[in-house]
Amino acid sequence: MAKLVDKAKGFVADKIAKVEKPEAELADVSVGHVGRDGATLASRIDVRNPYSHAIPVCEISYSLRSAGREVASGKMPDPGSLTAKDTTRLDVPVKVPYDFLVSLVRDAGSDWDIDYEMRVGLTVDLPVVGNLTLPLTKSGELKLPTLSSIF
Repeated sequence: MAKLVDKAKGFVADKIAKVEKPEAELADVSVGHVGRDGATLASRIDVRNPYSHAIPVCEISYSLRSAGREVASGKMPDPGSLTAKDTTRLDVPVKVPYDFLVSLVRDAGSDWDIDYEMRVGLTVDLPVVGNLTLPLTKSGELKLPTLSSIF
């Protein structure tokens, strides 16, 4: 009986591994808004849905790191759904507190940019399979706005 169960598990795992899954790319991270209470970074995720029906997105979790420190993290519950047989753009606003923004600006140096790493977990609800989390990571340099562009 145990052999039969193991064979069934192997069969199901093999079939699920071959199921086409959505593909995602963390396309962009930029400075969205700077105010007295901090900054909002705008990150964009492009997700391709291979299915002929919409797929609900359960949540988006994110973590922004810079200079070896976590700058911001959070979750967006129920951000919508993925359009059938198309690429859907999801915007993820990341709020960076003012006090941390000031310490980042001090570390920015003369080139006026910040090295960052953005980690995103996009959790979708696939039929039969259940919840699937697509891990995404993007590293780069974030150009800071000058004081004249803020005021």
